[in-house]
Amino acid sequence: MATIREIAEKAGVSSGTVSFILNGKADKMRISASTQKRVLEVAREMGYLPSISARRLRNEGEKNIPIITLLWTLDARASLVSRFLQGIQNLSLYRDGLFELLIQPYENGKLHEVDSLYTGTRFNGAIITNASNEDMDFLENNKLKVPLVVYLRETKKYSSVTVDGKLTGNMVASYLADKGHKEVGIVIPNISSQAIELRQEGFLNGITEYNLKNTHTLSGDFSEDGGYKTMRALIKQSGELPTALFFLSDPMAIGALSACNEFGLRVPEDIEIIGHDNNEQAPYTYPSLTTVHLPVEEMAIACVHQLMDTINHQIESPVSLQFKTEIIERRSC
Repeated sequence: MATIREIAEKAGVSSGTVSFILNGKADKMRISASTQKRVLEVAREMGYLPSISARRLRNEGEKNIPIITLLWTLDARASLVSRFLQGIQNLSLYRDGLFELLIQPYENGKLHEVDSLYTGTRFNGAIITNASNEDMDFLENNKLKVPLVVYLRETKKYSSVTVDGKLTGNMVASYLADKGHKEVGIVIPNISSQAIELRQEGFLNGITEYNLKNTHTLSGDFSEDGGYKTMRALIKQSGELPTALFFLSDPMAIGALSACNEFGLRVPEDIEIIGHDNNEQAPYTYPSLTTVHLPVEEMAIACVHQLMDTINHQIESPVSLQFKTEIIERRSC
């Protein structure tokens, strides 16, 4: 492990200058951009870990290991974090103690308020999850201090782990067409999300491709309550209901099932419901929820491998990995 003095000697600057740069204080100390770039390149070549992270981990007789942070949004998608952590806990790198994991919540649309992304002093790398379109703009247009992997979003600037959202939406449309449906609908969470938009686009394109009719495009809060209220309003309206609804999130679909039970709409006899994610609650709803399985655990493992390889300089340019989704058929269809 390189020291600040060794980096300073190789970069031809003082140890104090290196310390300021590695601790995110270079601009405040008016250190030139060219010097910052040279020092960071040398530190990267020598495998240096940011000093604060190293101090947090330093004990007598123990080696320094990297800290990676999982940045997860404070919204309904928190229900998926347990599956993400299960994937990481099954990873041999984690079981063997080759990295430490820090979980840091952030508010959707406010990723720019996470100071450590600018300073690089709290952790050695980050997995960004559930980024809004505004968050993605921030990532694309700023030079950050730590290696990043982006989960479930498409980007050319960073390594990413994704699924084909358009293909998923098309797959659901094909599934409903094969079941004989003619008039269907879609329920969309009220959030800014590239992944949601791609699922929606794929489903609507599939409706055209398979000669279905989209009779309802609805939206609501990304929660069980949002799904309940959206379904209740649909049941109370005058006019024909679609014979199937695709909810772009399981929490909303679970809330919709509750509304159907309350107001006497039979599932699947009167209407079929399909969700997305395969949350842990999906098999235990009444009736059990048909849903699209998102391979969260496998994707979590891939995120960690990508990030560790980037930290260890085994990945020099962004790598995108794409996983497959599948429909898990239960009693709501």
